[in-house]
Amino acid sequence: MVNPFDLKTALLAKHAQHVVLIHFPIALFIAAVGFDFIAQWTRRRGLADAAYYNLLVAAIATLPVVATGILAWQFQLEGQKLKGILLLHLVLGCVSSVVIWWVWWVHFRARRRAEVLLSYRLVVEFLGIGLVALTGHLGGFLSGVNGPG
Repeated sequence: MVNPFDLKTALLAKHAQHVVLIHFPIALFIAAVGFDFIAQWTRRRGLADAAYYNLLVAAIATLPVVATGILAWQFQLEGQKLKGILLLHLVLGCVSSVVIWWVWWVHFRARRRAEVLLSYRLVVEFLGIGLVALTGHLGGFLSGVNGPG
């Protein structure tokens, strides 16, 4: 039996880092959208700031997530051609990362230029949550959480 407190096993597992790291950008992005929605509704600057910084950290957190996802593919499948759910998960994961960065950039540009945020951004943010949810759902199937994997 493997010791659950063995750092070597935890840190050097071929896929564990991706499975663990993915929760950070998901949670931060969803929280940011919630803060942004409430900030828009109540016109509170503090909530808008919380949304911005959550988006910033979520965007940065997507970098190691994408990297560890690609590494997991290389280690576990030895770089073989992707197909099916795994290919869809990879594509949606990359698109999700781009959407998170784009939403952050919209907020960044508005703050830098002291402009009002674009009104359609909330639609893009909610679509981004749906995209992230679908990507995570497929990842759950791949890991065996949502069904056979």
